[in-house]
Amino acid sequence: MSSSPTATSVASSEPASARVPLSGLLLAVGGAIAFSGKAIIVKLAYRHGVDAITLLMLRMLLALPLFLLLAWWAGRGKPPLTGREKLAILGLGFSGYYLASFLDFAGLAYVSASFERLILYLNPTIVLLLSWAMFGRRVTLRQAGALAVSYAGVLLVFGHELQVAGANVWLGGGLVFGSAVAYALYLVYSGEWVKRLGAMRLTGLATSVACGFCIAQFLLTRPVSGLADLAPAVWWLSVLNALACTFAPVLMVMMAIERMGAGVAAQTGMVGPMSTILMGVLILDEPLTGWVVAGTVLVLGGVWLLARQRRI
Repeated sequence: MSSSPTATSVASSEPASARVPLSGLLLAVGGAIAFSGKAIIVKLAYRHGVDAITLLMLRMLLALPLFLLLAWWAGRGKPPLTGREKLAILGLGFSGYYLASFLDFAGLAYVSASFERLILYLNPTIVLLLSWAMFGRRVTLRQAGALAVSYAGVLLVFGHELQVAGANVWLGGGLVFGSAVAYALYLVYSGEWVKRLGAMRLTGLATSVACGFCIAQFLLTRPVSGLADLAPAVWWLSVLNALACTFAPVLMVMMAIERMGAGVAAQTGMVGPMSTILMGVLILDEPLTGWVVAGTVLVLGGVWLLARQRRI
C-alpha cells in the first residue's frame, strides 16, 4: 500500500455522464490526502526510536480486522476461491502490499516525506515501462517525453536531497523506488483478478495476506516483549496510520471510482504529492525550496501528460 489505491481499480470503466459528482470528487480528494498522510505519520513515529519492521507490523495488525471484514463483505454470495485464485492473491498481496509497504517504510528513514511521495507518484510511468519490458507494448514518442519530464523532476529533487541529507539518500531513494516497482508489478498483474474477483474483494484479501506477512516478519526478527518498551506516541500514531491513512482511503477511493470512474479519480489523486509536501512543511518542518517545487511540478506534469496521452 505504498501508492494511491486509485490504481487498484484500473479495470473500472468511466461513467457515461461527463459531469463529475461532488460526492465523488470529495471522496477522491479526501482519500488522496489521507493516504499521503502515511509518510508524515511514519516520520513522526521514527522520532521515538521505533524501527520499520515494528512500525509496519503495528499498522498492519491494527488494520487486519478491517480488511478481513472488507474481504468477507465483498465476497458475500460469491463462489469460493479456486486454487489458482488463492495463489494469485498470495503473490499480489506479497508484492503489492507487503513488499511495497516494507520498502517504503524502510526508505522513509533516510529521505524526506516530500521526496518519498514524488518517487511513489512515478508509479504510472513504471507500469508503462514494465508493460514495455515484459509484454512488448509499444511506448510512443509522446509517452517517452512524459517519462522524461517526470524523471527529470525526481532527479532535480534528488540532487537537492543529496546536498541536504548526504549519501543516505541513495539508500532511501533506492528503497522507495523499489517500493514503487513492487506496487507497479502488482498493478500489471492484478487487472485479470480485479475483473474476476472485484476490486474490493481483491483488495481485502490481498491486504489481509500482506498483514500476515508483516506480522510473521516481526515475530521472526523482533522480540514480542519489545512492544512494552514502545513510546505511547508510537501506538496512537499506528492507530491513526491503520485507520485514517490505510483503511479509510482505500474505501474512500473505491467509492469515488464508483461515482465518477477510475480515470477522473486517478487525476484527482494528483493532490497527494502536494498535500504531502504541505504537511511535511507544517508538521515535520521540512524545507520548502524552489528545487522541491520545481521537481513536483515536473513529476505531476509528466504524469498528467501520460494520462492525457492514454485518453487520446
